[in-house]
Amino acid sequence: MPKLKTNRGAAKRFKRTASGKFKRSQAYLNHILTKKSTKRKRQLRDGVMVDAADQASLRRMMPYA
Repeated sequence: MPKLKTNRGAAKRFKRTASGKFKRSQAYLNHILTKKSTKRKRQLRDGVMVDAADQASLRRMMPYA
């Protein structure tokens, strides 16, 4: 059976945890930051877990992660 290719876009955006789930960073922290409050920007820094409905498609995109 041939080797599977990893989706490179997904590999740059998601990391696999020790339990096999995926974590991601949050959006809205790239530009137009002056109007966003300090609290909002600080809370956006934390990573969050990918929703359970999307885990299967990520496993297909990143078979070796």
